[in-house]
Amino acid sequence: MSKRWLFLSAAAVLIVVSLALVLLPGHKNGEEVKAEAGSVATEPSAISSSPANSPSPSGTSTASAKATAASKKPSATPSARATTKPAATPATKTRQQASGTASLAGRIRPGVTYRGVATFYDADGGGACMYDPSGDVMTGAMNTADYESSKACGAYVLVHAANGATVTVRITNECPGDCAPGQIDLSAQAFAKLAAPSAGRIPITWNLASPSTSDTISIRYKTGSTRYWCGIQAIGHRNPLARLEVAVGSSWRQLQRADYNYFLSEDGSGCGGALRLTDIYGEQLTVPALAVRANVTQSTQVQFAKH
Repeated sequence: MSKRWLFLSAAAVLIVVSLALVLLPGHKNGEEVKAEAGSVATEPSAISSSPANSPSPSGTSTASAKATAASKKPSATPSARATTKPAATPATKTRQQASGTASLAGRIRPGVTYRGVATFYDADGGGACMYDPSGDVMTGAMNTADYESSKACGAYVLVHAANGATVTVRITNECPGDCAPGQIDLSAQAFAKLAAPSAGRIPITWNLASPSTSDTISIRYKTGSTRYWCGIQAIGHRNPLARLEVAVGSSWRQLQRADYNYFLSEDGSGCGGALRLTDIYGEQLTVPALAVRANVTQSTQVQFAKH
């Protein structure tokens, strides 16, 4: 057999093999093969990070995986979650309050002794609680933590010094900045009942008080209040105030308390209507409807019981 014949035979075999490869199912051009190879290369890493393939008893890996997956979704999805999630929190708090399972007291609780220091300043009875200055100078400014966004306003506390001296003061102000938790910045007159002013700063213990009083509670509508918007303040309550509600139709609506110690009705609901006051012991007092008279202190005939 000649060499030329062998060459032609080999060429024919190569042509047949090439045709067979082209006709095989699933054959793709070079670019398609590269694309498929790329997609296959990414799949193992995604699978290896899946919580189903890497269980964690603590659940940490699962939470991380969910957060990662959520971050890959279109931005509209996280935004929707962000707007709906906070709405659930107030609903939960409302149910707890309505059921009575949540404590009415804040950081300052009955029967608890607190430790801190006492300092003093020139006080006139006014301050962050928005009470009027008065001749009653047995007052104090509560540190920011225990002031708790005005929950401490109007509370009476019995302060004890290490030398055995005591004084009862009403909280009318907030002491921000350098005042640490447990600290009370007393009026100069109240501090003088515990120690010489030259001491400047003394260790104290203190606890909530429920003093004897012949005064009744007063109500004041904030400057600018109308029947379309109002802020309501209770003054002279013996025990710390936990809630203020307004009558709306046949039900009661709880108002939110601002850090300047007014309860706000942003849409005017209940402005000028009956009020219901609740102290931290759970006692409720009903005040008949009072006219919306801005910045006028109006007396009531009610007061919380002594504890």
